Amino acid sequence: MTQPPPSPDPQLEPLTRMQVLAAMGLTAVVLLLIAKTWLYFDPAELMPLELSLEDGLLGMGLGLAITAASSVTYRLWPAYRHSADTYLLLVLEPLQWPDLIWLGLLPGLSEELLFRGVMLPAIGMNGLGIVVSAASFGVLHLSSLQQWTYVVWATTIGLVLATSTVLTGNLLVPIVAHTVTNLVSSAMWKFRQQQPAA
Repeated sequence: MTQPPPSPDPQLEPLTRMQVLAAMGLTAVVLLLIAKTWLYFDPAELMPLELSLEDGLLGMGLGLAITAASSVTYRLWPAYRHSADTYLLLVLEPLQWPDLIWLGLLPGLSEELLFRGVMLPAIGMNGLGIVVSAASFGVLHLSSLQQWTYVVWATTIGLVLATSTVLTGNLLVPIVAHTVTNLVSSAMWKFRQQQPAA
């Protein structure tokens, strides 16, 4: 017997697997188009993406640290737990296990390209750039006003990812961190939902 799912937000309609996959794909395309358009009108330097074992491992470690922090926050902050469960129920419940690969890769690539690859260097590799890119990243995760705690969490993660980009100068770090966070967190949530109720 599996754990009963959290109570969904009555304002959010349940989605089908195909709707979630289509929304992920469409969002990735839209974010890539925004990034491309931004670069067309503001030819700022695109943040370099350099393949590096050291930076790849740093990104993996950062992703696992974010996942651990999310798990602690989930346990300690009831409002965040409700917000995260509502959001994850909407997005993860309809997905099958292999779909989690797309959930890791599509946002990890498209969101990082826009927010840390284009927006951050265009605004500035400084405090203002970090804050604006992080806040924009947080707002992207707003599904309803009741989900404000999830936006706070996403903004905080945006600050961490932007800071890691500024410190390393390599877009690989936030891409790997974001992808690992999405993959591990979604797998943990899905696994928990399939466990027998205590």
